This record gives sequence, structure tokens and C-alpha cells, in this order.
Amino acid sequence: MIRPRRSLLFMPGSNTRALEKARNLPADGIILDLEDSVAPEAKAVARDQIAQAIAAKGFGKREVLIRVNALDTPWWIDDVAMAGQARPDGILVPKVSSVEDLKAIGDRLAGADPSIRVWSMIETARAVLHAEELAAASRDPAIRLAGFVFGPNDISRETRIRMQPGRAAMIPIITHCILATRAHGLEILDGPYSDFSDFDGFGQECAQARDLGFDGKTLIHPGQIEACNAIFTPPEEEIAQARKIIAAFELPENAARGAIRLDGQMVERLHAEMARRTIAIADSIAALAG
Repeated sequence: MIRPRRSLLFMPGSNTRALEKARNLPADGIILDLEDSVAPEAKAVARDQIAQAIAAKGFGKREVLIRVNALDTPWWIDDVAMAGQARPDGILVPKVSSVEDLKAIGDRLAGADPSIRVWSMIETARAVLHAEELAAASRDPAIRLAGFVFGPNDISRETRIRMQPGRAAMIPIITHCILATRAHGLEILDGPYSDFSDFDGFGQECAQARDLGFDGKTLIHPGQIEACNAIFTPPEEEIAQARKIIAAFELPENAARGAIRLDGQMVERLHAEMARRTIAIADSIAALAG
């Protein structure tokens, strides 16, 4: 079954109250953070608190990731060692720019539970330029790569591309990264929308992310979860149409046909494949809520 990743919320590992609150939020996933939201002097405490929070369980069906510190910091080795023992669903690695970075993480996870996956944050110019090479590294099981998390704010800072409403200047970069993931069967999540008081802007960016092909969006505030989930959930009419397409192709008279006429339109088998994915996503969302 496809795992829904409509909404993954960052929660600071240094905040015990936030870690406890994360157990009851309706996000599809929680990212327990050791990086940006944690001050240098609090890194060790945050590491211990995250380990304890995961050991205590209680996150239900939510996917749990740990964002470690970047490989150019003094903390990442201890972060990955803790994560390997804590056994989250995955590790989110910031500022990955090369396959060598991915291999370094994979080497540190050698011997850890094979179910722990690695997510690469694409937030440097080098990462964008080498997105296809990074995605192709997923063929090596030791690297454990599950997908990308797009980091628009860091890309903006490094490239000087301005973050304007609609992100028109950044769309070529976004589509390049999405193509890289799809070429290698990976997932990709959009980065956060920083102004959590701008509900209209957030909704517009979620809809844009969905239409561009992102699987979901990372969030920085619990108030963003409901809208994000709604936008990335297939609407009822889309689900109904998907079931209708599949049912039509399952009719005996259509068994050998590559294309059929349905409601006055030509429908191909590729549409049936897309319909099956829509239903799979809808079913997995229903299972998550159940």
C-alpha cells in the first residue's frame, strides 16, 4: 500500500512539549528536528529527547523521521548513531550535494535496521545540478534512499533566486528535481511555507505543489496541517472517476483494448494506471485515519 505523505511537520527535538504534542497531531508524518530549530548548546539534549520519544512510541500510524545535522557539522555522526539505534522510519539529511554524502550516511547506518530509509534534502546548487545522479544512487541498497525533500529557502539563499509568490523563477528547478525522482521511482516532498499566518498564500502554494507533482509538503506549524491534508487528498469526484475507468477496462469486451470510449472521451490504459494510483492513495489515507 502507498504510504500517504501529504503533510510532514517539523518538530524541534529540544522541545519536550512539542514532542509530546506531535503524538496527537493529524499530520501524516512527524520530522523530529536536530538541525535548524535546535541551538548548538541544545543538540545533545535534543538527541537524547528524540531517542526517548521514539522509544516511548505513541506516534500511531504517523511516519517518523529524524532530521540530523549536515555533514559539515560536528554533530551529524552522533545524530546518525542515535537514529540507527532509535529506529525511526527514516533519516532526513540536510544539504546533501553528492553521492559521496549519501554513501557517508549509508556507511554510518551499516548494521542498523534495514527498514530505516534516508531522505535527502535538496537545498544547494550542487544538489540541484546533480539531482539525477543523487536519485540514481537509490539503486544501491546500502544508501537506503527513499526520496528528496526540496528546500526552497536555502536554494534561494545560495542562488539569489528570489522567493516570490507563485515561485515562477524556481519552477524549472522544481521540475528538474521531480523528474529526477520519478525517473528512479522515488518520492519527493515540497519544502515549508514560512509565513504560517498567510493561510491564502499557503493554500495556493500547496495546490501548486500538488499540481507540479510533489507527493506532499513539509510544514513548520500545526495550523498548516488541515489545509495541506485537504489539498493533497484526491477529491471524491476524482476517486469516483478513477473507479469508473478501472471498471470499464475490466469489462470482458475491453480486456484486449488499449483505449476505450468512456463518457464521450477517449481513455487509454495509462489512464487506468493513473486511476489505480489515485484509488491506492485514497485507500491509504482512509486507512491512516481509521
